[in-house]
Amino acid sequence: MAASASWLSSLMLSIVLVVGVSASTAAAQNCGCAADRCCSKWGYCGTGKDYCGTGCQSGPCDVPATNSVSVASIVTPEFFAALVAQAADGCAAKGFYTRDAFLSAAGGYPSFGRTGSDDDSKREIAAFFAHANHETIKFCYIEEIDGASKNYCDETSTQWPCAAGKGYYGRGPLQISWNFNYGPAGQSIGFDGLGDPDAVARSPVLAFQTALWYWANNVHDAIVSGQGFGATIRAINGALECDGKNPAAVNSRVAYYQQLCQQLGVDPGSNLTC
Repeated sequence: MAASASWLSSLMLSIVLVVGVSASTAAAQNCGCAADRCCSKWGYCGTGKDYCGTGCQSGPCDVPATNSVSVASIVTPEFFAALVAQAADGCAAKGFYTRDAFLSAAGGYPSFGRTGSDDDSKREIAAFFAHANHETIKFCYIEEIDGASKNYCDETSTQWPCAAGKGYYGRGPLQISWNFNYGPAGQSIGFDGLGDPDAVARSPVLAFQTALWYWANNVHDAIVSGQGFGATIRAINGALECDGKNPAAVNSRVAYYQQLCQQLGVDPGSNLTC
């Protein structure tokens, strides 16, 4: 992701806030908006697609129609077990990522794996786990390698100021990073992203929630609109991998995606690279 720093690239594009599935007054109040106005992905109040569309945090958000696919029926116990079994016994993430944690997190993102046709659902799920496989190095890691030694504080992000002594390096399946990502992720999901970024590495559910939060706002539209897997790479780490910048990383992601599509019995589609 990704969202975050890639293990191979160590940098991530900016993430935006997740689509709110509830139009509750309480949620609107968290953003400071009137109940009849949407809180946009950037934290501003208003109406129309720029506020109520992709990334809408709260209020009368435009929630896209979903299909009848069960994500749990695609991400079977066998499918998930094969993914995490790749991690050696000495891996930091051995036993951390669980199917129950994933399904619990996915429940808060009803559009994930449930948009378009049945094959579209399979392709999106394959794409998500392909990127997670790459970012975590086959589910071996929870945190970015040597992440604590890297500075991921953007001091120009005054809305999401860094807390003293906190590191905003990559954590979780899609490696969320930077203060301007941890802050809004925490606000959307309900944890102290700026004050306690380590929470992502302590909770497998929260780890998957942050990954799906990023996915919902930066990647979902690309894969379900038919732009191809290459568009998801660009959305996750395009600045450092696409346009010939890191073909090895791109090829790694594509290979995982093709493998998972084959397992799920779905054509991976075209436009696989970026």
